Amino acid sequence: MLRTTAIVASIGLLGTMAHADTLTFYTAGPGGLADALAEAFEAETGITVNVFQGSTGQVMARLEAEEANPQADVVVSASWGSAEDMHARGLLMEYTSAHAQTVPDFLKHSHYAAQGVSALAMVWNSQSDVPRPEEWSDLTDEVYRDLITMPDPSQSGAAFDLVAGLEAAMGDDAWNLLAALADNDMIVPGPNAAALNPVLQGAKAVVFGAVDYISYGQAESGESIEVISPASGTVIAPRPMMILESSANADSAKAFVDFVLSDAGQALVAQTYLMPARTDVEGLRPGISDLTIIDVDADAATARRDEIIARFNETVINR
Repeated sequence: MLRTTAIVASIGLLGTMAHADTLTFYTAGPGGLADALAEAFEAETGITVNVFQGSTGQVMARLEAEEANPQADVVVSASWGSAEDMHARGLLMEYTSAHAQTVPDFLKHSHYAAQGVSALAMVWNSQSDVPRPEEWSDLTDEVYRDLITMPDPSQSGAAFDLVAGLEAAMGDDAWNLLAALADNDMIVPGPNAAALNPVLQGAKAVVFGAVDYISYGQAESGESIEVISPASGTVIAPRPMMILESSANADSAKAFVDFVLSDAGQALVAQTYLMPARTDVEGLRPGISDLTIIDVDADAATARRDEIIARFNETVINR
């Protein structure tokens, strides 16, 4: 749904905003963050922000549908590979914000930079009757039979990154692990929320490959769940923020990117339990230095996307 968020502090501001620029912002969730960033940016600049929020797949589908008449100015995806692909196709504007100085090199590029970062984890319902798992492979135990969910890599860019990462770290053993999970009656109900909800409700006990920031927020709000990052390693999911080359509002788009990477913008990112992209902004959850990160060649994984998803479907869904 496309919505316009506007902040009007006084009658006097109405005249200013009537002539202000308008920015169109397409973003993968969280929706609350999109609205918070839009409202704060508007309050600071008077620029009206039109927000379309959906899954990465929905955002990319909308961009493709509008290819002949692009509408978006700034895009945030939950998949780093989508930014690499769009850059390779010449769709992105070159821009590096002055606020990106403390964003690590592996989280920025000449044409995009991370808005924030999540990681993939297990999420365990602590009120369930099964023991707390510590490693991915623990979930192959009989005690977890028919109690495991996983997001679908074809619908979740982060879940795809996890499958590609496990393959990079483990080779064929990763596929053996996924086959064992399928044999243990793991279900793959859809995108991230569809995998998490049965665990929140107590119908299932553990998510394999949950996007962690969502679950940190749920736990803080009182849900009986725990986020577990295996010591053997996991993948991070940077959320690339990019300006489309087709933008007719380049100055406003650059100002918006600057705001998201500013102290105020990164503080709003941190409030959603994402890791801030900037290392000098404190988060509300474990950071990158607290995790064992699997190194993934994102270009190679993106090039093999169809192959990896087909093998996942054969191994897990259509076994």
